[in-house]
Amino acid sequence: MFQIQQLIFITLFLSSCDTGKLTVIADLPSTLKEVSATETIPNSDLIWVIEDAGNKNNIYGLNTQGKIIKDIDVSNASNIDWEDLTSDNLGNLYIGDFGNNSKNRDDFTIYKIANPDTDKAIVIAEKINFLLPKDMKSEDFEAFFLFKGYFYVFSKENKTSKLIKVPNQIGKHTAELVTDFNLAGKHHKITSADVSDDGKTIVLLNHDKLWKITNFKGDNFFKGTIEELKFDHDSQKEGICFKDNSTVLITDESDSKLGSNIYSFKLN
Repeated sequence: MFQIQQLIFITLFLSSCDTGKLTVIADLPSTLKEVSATETIPNSDLIWVIEDAGNKNNIYGLNTQGKIIKDIDVSNASNIDWEDLTSDNLGNLYIGDFGNNSKNRDDFTIYKIANPDTDKAIVIAEKINFLLPKDMKSEDFEAFFLFKGYFYVFSKENKTSKLIKVPNQIGKHTAELVTDFNLAGKHHKITSADVSDDGKTIVLLNHDKLWKITNFKGDNFFKGTIEELKFDHDSQKEGICFKDNSTVLITDESDSKLGSNIYSFKLN
């Protein structure tokens, strides 16, 4: 009887860990139920995460075992709907507060956190605010990255999506429309994005796949080579960042059966 029970347990365990091309690095902390983004920064061994709307205005630095090492309160920020993280080569972290599920926001904020890999428990962020272009209707945004002095922000749509850009300058700006775009196939809502440190590869995340973009010139991203890479694993994946130029880290939110993990995924 014990051997049968043991066999059943092993079978269930293997089924629950079937991540289809994804490698589980660690569990996310049980206290973080709605992790909406992940990012690594230069000169830090930590994996930085945030939660989205309705949660604390805090950033968390995790070690590779998923333990919270840093818990930093961004004292002058409100978590209206924090959706993505990006960083620069100086170690500054940027929070994209531009989630807009109801599509009624007209003012969006990017918070700049100077070198969070310090001992401070409370920080004051600098703010980059932006409005949408004059003739652009309100959109839901969940993904962005920093590239050559601009934040590139992607709308979350199943049909035609929009890419806008905002200068990385403290103050208030009007975003510039870069392009409308469509990705081939169904279910292409973009939940997170990143660009590699060498600036040659872009990744756009979806729940069951990502798009790898290479061979682009300037910010004509969608005129580059676009590859759809499927995970064979479907969960609410909300965060992606580069670990190195050929490997990404991915996080997903918790639900009753799947999620609440940090994964590694090879692009090549």
